[in-house]
Amino acid sequence: MYLPRRNNTQTTNGAVPASCPTASKSQMMEERANLMHMMKLSIKVLLQSALSLGRSLDADHAPLQQFFVVMEHCLKHGLKVKKSFIGQNKSFFGPLELVEKLCPEASDIATSVRNLPELKTAVGRGRAWLYLALMQKKLADYLKVLIDNKHLLSEFYEPEALLMEEEGMVIVGLLVGLNVLDANLCLKGEDLDSQVGVIDFSLYLKDVQDLDGGKEHERITDVLDQKNYVEELNRHLSCTVGDLQTKIDGLEKTNSKLQEELAAATDRICSLQEEQQQLREQNELIRERSEKRVEITKQDTKVELETYKQTRQGLDEMYSDVWKQLKEEKKARLELEKELELQIGMKTEMEIAMKLLEKDTHEKQDTLVALRQQLEDVKAINLQMFHKVQNAESSLQQKNEAITSFEEKTNQVMSSMKQMEERLHHAERARQGAEERSQKLQLHQQCSSLEKELKSEKEQRQALQRELLHEKDTSSLLQAELQQVEGLKKELRELQDEKAELQKVCDEQEQALQEMGLHLSQSKLKMEDIKEVNKALKGHTWLKDDEATHCKQCEKEFSISRRKHHCRNCGHIFCNTCSSNELALPSYPKPVRVCDSCHTLLLQRCSSSTGS
Repeated sequence: MYLPRRNNTQTTNGAVPASCPTASKSQMMEERANLMHMMKLSIKVLLQSALSLGRSLDADHAPLQQFFVVMEHCLKHGLKVKKSFIGQNKSFFGPLELVEKLCPEASDIATSVRNLPELKTAVGRGRAWLYLALMQKKLADYLKVLIDNKHLLSEFYEPEALLMEEEGMVIVGLLVGLNVLDANLCLKGEDLDSQVGVIDFSLYLKDVQDLDGGKEHERITDVLDQKNYVEELNRHLSCTVGDLQTKIDGLEKTNSKLQEELAAATDRICSLQEEQQQLREQNELIRERSEKRVEITKQDTKVELETYKQTRQGLDEMYSDVWKQLKEEKKARLELEKELELQIGMKTEMEIAMKLLEKDTHEKQDTLVALRQQLEDVKAINLQMFHKVQNAESSLQQKNEAITSFEEKTNQVMSSMKQMEERLHHAERARQGAEERSQKLQLHQQCSSLEKELKSEKEQRQALQRELLHEKDTSSLLQAELQQVEGLKKELRELQDEKAELQKVCDEQEQALQEMGLHLSQSKLKMEDIKEVNKALKGHTWLKDDEATHCKQCEKEFSISRRKHHCRNCGHIFCNTCSSNELALPSYPKPVRVCDSCHTLLLQRCSSSTGS
């Protein structure tokens, strides 16, 4: 143990001034070292006095007052000067206000300090903040939060300031030991707003001389240092274990959610695959049916089209022929109608003549009795010899010459005969006209039958046209079904793309789950290591030197040549031979001495963790 060095910047009353912007780096280093030693001494004296008084302190306790003076000097070391319209301001309350933003638990302290009406200066508010933090046993925690955020402290402190260097973390470790104290401090505005106090070295010089006198004080110092370090280490380990536990809980929840999503995704993929298979089967059936229908329809359409073309060609020819015949028949019909009208007129005339002839025959029955037979013969001859009228005339002339003797008697008969002949000619012409009319009637009947056949052909043609329209509608329906099949194929391709995307997402999620499981296993292994270290620290006590007389492993007695050595893992005392191994432990920054059994155990643990 050594006294703090006094440099040229110390005042006569023992105060250690804060650094100024013009100070050199070496001067800042000396000031940091002096303040560091003074902080260690003040905390040791405070703990010793507290143990003697029962760990309950008040504001009038001198070592406690000196501790706050040293703490204030440490907080002011390297503090930047801020200029305002009033003047230069150099207060350490500004950095302490950052704790409220970084740690919400400190908001009560900051609010209480601001609400104190007696405090008029920033120095008084800073001292009140330190008093309240010490009474809450959170001073070390709040300062650690500040030192962990050095990028925010750089606005208030120089780079070579005490809190910006490694000494800041050492002071935080020393302050952890003050958590065993119970302080009841009174916040008086006049006392807190006073000037900066002076460090009283008389309290520490006597204590240093006493400590240099005996080995017991060295042991107490080692025990206190070890206790402070172990408490701080336990607190950090508990915080780390809590953080790891929360992370593990979050990872387990995330893992369960991902597993549920994966199960849902797999179910959806299975359902989509089934739907895809069904759609494929339906698509195949529809495609086969549509192809068959299209082929059958094409064949039927071709046959019907050829038949229709042939039928239409024949019908066109028949229609042209029938149309020509119809025109001719219409002309002949008109002529027959005209002749029929003439025949009707002649028939009426013949009826009139027949009536006159009957009158004449009644009047001249006596004359016609002899000539009836001749008239009948003449009628028969006239009927048989229609085309031989001239021959009949010549025969009549011969008969006329033969019956010249009867001219006088038959003059009247001859005149009547001539009239009868004329009437006979008219009757013959009427007969010929009747024959022609009968022929014309037959032609008319043939024409009507042809018209009926033409009408039936037209009806067949219309039926064929209707069938053709029906086939066209069927073809359009088949084309629509083909378009639907194309749409189904497009939907099938979209479903396949969606399936590929879902499969990709599923693979990515499985890979993420594997990575998370690996991280989770590593975190569990780390947590088990930390639990074992914590358990070892809690379970194994640091064995005092006077309690061990023999080596823990070889049981050889210690002597001047065989010295005692502590194992930094289990805390027991061994000889040099049994504790010659060195390993890096989580609680020590550098490799430290461990015993053979701890060395073997730690190596096995390290190999198992690296293998996993």
